[in-house]
Amino acid sequence: MKNVSQMTKALIFLAAGLTCFSTVYGQQLSQSWVPDLGNGSYKNPVINADYSDPDVCRAGNDFYLVASSFNAAPGLPILHSKDLVNWELTGYALQRQPPFEHFSKVRHGNGVWAPSIRYHNGEFYIYYPDPDFGIYMIKAKNAAGPWSDPVMVKAGKGLIDPCPLWDDDGKVYLVHAWAGSRAGIKSILTLNRMNAAGTAVTDEGVLVFDGHGAQPTLEGPKLYKRNGFYYIFAPAGGVSTGWQLIMRSKNIYGPYEEKIVMDQGNTTINGPHQGAWVDMPSGSGWFLHFQDKGAYGRVVHLQPLQWVNNWPVIGNDPDKDGKGEPVMTYRKPLQGGKVITPQESDEFNSQSLGLQWQWQANPVSTWMMPFPARGVLRLFSARMPDSCRNYWEVPNLLLQKFPADSFTATTKLTFTPNPSLEGERTGLIIMGTDYAGISLVKKGNTLQVVYASCLHADKGTPEEQEVLTTAKDSTCWFRVQVSKGAVCQFSYSLDGQQFIPAGKPFTAQPGRWIGAKVGIFCTRASQINDSGFADFDWFRITAAH
Repeated sequence: MKNVSQMTKALIFLAAGLTCFSTVYGQQLSQSWVPDLGNGSYKNPVINADYSDPDVCRAGNDFYLVASSFNAAPGLPILHSKDLVNWELTGYALQRQPPFEHFSKVRHGNGVWAPSIRYHNGEFYIYYPDPDFGIYMIKAKNAAGPWSDPVMVKAGKGLIDPCPLWDDDGKVYLVHAWAGSRAGIKSILTLNRMNAAGTAVTDEGVLVFDGHGAQPTLEGPKLYKRNGFYYIFAPAGGVSTGWQLIMRSKNIYGPYEEKIVMDQGNTTINGPHQGAWVDMPSGSGWFLHFQDKGAYGRVVHLQPLQWVNNWPVIGNDPDKDGKGEPVMTYRKPLQGGKVITPQESDEFNSQSLGLQWQWQANPVSTWMMPFPARGVLRLFSARMPDSCRNYWEVPNLLLQKFPADSFTATTKLTFTPNPSLEGERTGLIIMGTDYAGISLVKKGNTLQVVYASCLHADKGTPEEQEVLTTAKDSTCWFRVQVSKGAVCQFSYSLDGQQFIPAGKPFTAQPGRWIGAKVGIFCTRASQINDSGFADFDWFRITAAH
């Protein structure tokens, strides 16, 4: 499928008996999860993908969401919505993560933890923590970028989950939590003053709330002011089991009253907490938060929010005790508008890579180049680090988040290995602390189709490999079908029509603080002055077959 338009590709794909995409407003609409029910209501999650620790701000009639990105690059994803239900990925605020040399290696679970985003005086501000270095700030006139270089606001170990507040009197504050793994303390919140520019703290900070006892694992604070009260919205109780706590005080330094305003209740939504309070222009209140779904990561839910006696009530409150529980369906905050979903598939026809893709570390320009003249994405085989015992530590894995509980990912590739190199390899992978994949591997003068799996990859366990067949030529189609419970079945095709199962069903596992990911790669074990390469014609996410 070289030198053909995207429309022609789609027609050929359809003629092959595969599913063609629904396209709305120039973008492919997800076949696996659409939260907009089309009848004025929505279903949760509104983003059924791993956008953990979400924070949201409103600028006029537009909403912008930012989430944790840990070691992935680019980082700090920015999603845009007009109605809090239909979201589109519009870019990243952090193209490469500092310190650059440090994050040139894979640093699973490190890097960008829970950020906050605010719109103030015509500019967007993001405060994000790196638990090993400190709290950074970046800003932009346009949420789509360009964003400024990160500025260190407060250096230190274990500083996490920052959130700023510009008060009515011109004073600027920053609240943050602590990571016990780095700081040796946790479950408390610290408040600092900042300079007028919001670029540096100006004091040592004070303790404003202690969660020990009733509110263990207190973290993720978001600071607001309403009706003369200062509010801190914060999760407590643990990532997968916790609840949403609200603290309020007439004095920003406290003392703070506390109230649990949402927990799982009688629903199946475990640990509904940590997120953002936002208002529609009409004045209706809403709250976005995550739910930890294991291998699928932390997905984003939307709840109605009402104020009763200057306390927020989040979700459904059937017994009217002020503590809500999550809703599964509800009327949309704003009727009408575009139905849109975050990007998933990529035809690799344009001059830039789809925004859904991220690397495991700061990228190198020789890993990948779009080749629009041929309608492909070229991955050059990059040498695996000498320290690698498996693909857990390979930086040049091009990955994206799971988009739903059930889906199918299929890709077509043509492999051109270097004749002088042995063992070059390219293929499709599901990545987590366990991983599995299917690949073409150069063996002598042949290309072998190999299924590989690795349990406890994070512990350095070696791969188990199974040679399935010898490819008749250099073009292959690889597929993985993901069903509920994150059970994955790989398959391959040598003609694009008949797919042959590869390996046993594999159950995906989360990574370090993230869900499992799916993607592509091209690697080599040794270094000479030229590499082989794989041309990926397309990568398509469709409904589960």
